[in-house]
Amino acid sequence: MVAHRGRADTPGGKGRSIVKDLVVDMLASRGVRLEQIARIVVELQRPYRPDLTVDECLRSVEKVLEKREVQHAVLTGIALDMLAESDALPEPLLSLVKTDDPLYGVDEILALSITNIYGTVGLTNFGYVDKRKMGVLRGLNAQAGRSGSRVNTFLDDLVAGIAGAAAARIAHRGEAAG
Repeated sequence: MVAHRGRADTPGGKGRSIVKDLVVDMLASRGVRLEQIARIVVELQRPYRPDLTVDECLRSVEKVLEKREVQHAVLTGIALDMLAESDALPEPLLSLVKTDDPLYGVDEILALSITNIYGTVGLTNFGYVDKRKMGVLRGLNAQAGRSGSRVNTFLDDLVAGIAGAAAARIAHRGEAAG
């Protein structure tokens, strides 16, 4: 392994960040595949780009996940969800996170740190996805509500943030090409 300016590259020189791999693995361990996020992106962008494919959206999701700020937000949010599941957070934070208290907005703020990289388009996309609970988000919210032991307080907003950012990235690239 070669470390270069805070980036650890995998053997073989492909240059894929070990932290990005960890983020993808953590998302998968929580029931979220990148293809599911890409499908949300397709739905967001279909009115503007009817020819857009899931593969193009998946590439955009991958590009968003290459950003260090995004990686750190995802790692932090998932860790907080996991700590809440283990009752390892102090009160009153534990109760706020476990119940996804509507007045606890830190989960949204963390997700907005992702969308802000891509400007107001990313922000409005996030709000739309979060409100509609599109795609995999429906399952994440149902899963948390059903079992009571699974906490997805941060995860659902992070996924919405990644989808919103990936859609904004596509929108910005489309404008530049036109």
